[in-house]
Amino acid sequence: MKRRSFIQNTTAAGFSLTAVAALPACNSGQDSSGNKETPDNFKDDFEFAEATIGDLQERMAGGKLTAEALTQAYLDRIAAIDKAGPKLNSVIELNPDALSIARQMDNERKAGKVRGPMHGIPVLIKDNIDTADKMQTTAGTLALEGNMAKQDAFIVEKLRQAGAVLLGKTNLSEWANFRSTASCSGWSSRGGQTKMPYVLTHNPCGSSSGTGTAVAANLCVAGIGTETDGSITCPASVNALVGIKPTVGLWSRSGIIPISATQDTAGPMARTVKDAAILLGICTGNDSRDPITNESNGKALTDYAAGLDGKGLQGKRIGVDLKRRSKHHQLNFLLDKALEKIKELGAEIVEVEYVEAIEKLGDYELKILQYEFKDGVNKYLSMANAKVKNLTEVIAFNKTNEDKAMPFFKQEQLENCEKTDGLEAAAYKEALEKGRDASRKILTGVMEKDNLDALAGITMGPACAIDMLYGDRYSNDFLTQPAAMAGYPHISLPMGQMFALPVGLSLFGVPYTEAKLIQMAYAFEQATSHRQVPPFFPVLPDQ
Repeated sequence: MKRRSFIQNTTAAGFSLTAVAALPACNSGQDSSGNKETPDNFKDDFEFAEATIGDLQERMAGGKLTAEALTQAYLDRIAAIDKAGPKLNSVIELNPDALSIARQMDNERKAGKVRGPMHGIPVLIKDNIDTADKMQTTAGTLALEGNMAKQDAFIVEKLRQAGAVLLGKTNLSEWANFRSTASCSGWSSRGGQTKMPYVLTHNPCGSSSGTGTAVAANLCVAGIGTETDGSITCPASVNALVGIKPTVGLWSRSGIIPISATQDTAGPMARTVKDAAILLGICTGNDSRDPITNESNGKALTDYAAGLDGKGLQGKRIGVDLKRRSKHHQLNFLLDKALEKIKELGAEIVEVEYVEAIEKLGDYELKILQYEFKDGVNKYLSMANAKVKNLTEVIAFNKTNEDKAMPFFKQEQLENCEKTDGLEAAAYKEALEKGRDASRKILTGVMEKDNLDALAGITMGPACAIDMLYGDRYSNDFLTQPAAMAGYPHISLPMGQMFALPVGLSLFGVPYTEAKLIQMAYAFEQATSHRQVPPFFPVLPDQ
């Protein structure tokens, strides 16, 4: 099945198949709720706009800034533009302990203890990641409202150990966009619709929609998203961010509401390659609750930001499937300019073909996700503090509360998953072999044949309009599926804009090559500086 058809039939985005952004579908000044307010008089003069981890650490080390003051500044900004002003609606819940954590970090700094580069740095994390504190973990669904985790997710433990300040949790496409076959990315029954900060009528993509919007709009220094297929890289692409989907196994998935044991991973989202690299290294490590992390032994680093010098593309061979030209000449122009810059920076572009072969595996990918979702969610809910204890009860809750839980679109995907019959089923095992295993052979084969260091292309087309009637509307311009199906690492970083909407460049490769990909991404970023501060346009500007 072709990728476009697969997404239209499943909307498996986010910790699943992300809202693959289309060209703008409309130019309305109204959002989906009918709100006619626009931020015409809004002036964005945030003191810490575009601040990096290094910038902030330097100021804190010099006594010019405290973690408490920094945290308060971000909390004030969330109040000013997420809950008021443009009303981005990206933060689903604030951490009532954020300021006390920041004060603790300040006290440690005064005592001469600095835990590392994340010490005192405010971050936001997606609301499908467990935190054993005063915040809920709901995957955006009313069915899980009140779920207070008993234990931190492993990556949350790592963030706390590193001294990060958890500001709060971000909205997402409900159930990581694995609920309906016709959903609008960035919407959840608990959190409502998140907007993207470049053009407020447009979609932030998903399912890590809230994290993408929040980081892009400077509501935190960096954030954590999750991806099954595209849910980090798509919101990174449409929000002019750097998003890293790690190799499955580099980061633990324990304490994260699952879709797929085969493809799920969390990952960092930031405004610069270096900041994303810092966050990537902080959260690596072996976790007994997720044995796949044992595969990272001897392959994971704790510092992916070390040695970044802007020369990472010299002598590299980059594969590009130019058979996949866009029907939109503006996107082709952006890609061609990017490839020319990559060549100027010392790399060789090698024409290859592989995307069509991967797309033919789409039916198998969907089947894998459906089987694994039911198995994983039932295991998670059986141990959680949620009022529902399995997928059957989730479906029943949504039907009973249809007016609030399903006001726009239904739960066909949940019902399809409920029909599966366990991970010992022959159909599931066949899908693993003909889907995941085949995708790995295709990617590894093309890279070995042409001695490639990475594959590259357009991550996504620009963001589509928010549309509660028809849901997400897609173009064929995407490159999330190959690395997602295979469980391989994937980076998206800014490549330019089309119609005032950002577009990302993808770089991905074989397992545990994050360090090489980061070096290449950093070289491109430093030579181009495509990241632009969001203007919060109320509607798409005239071209």
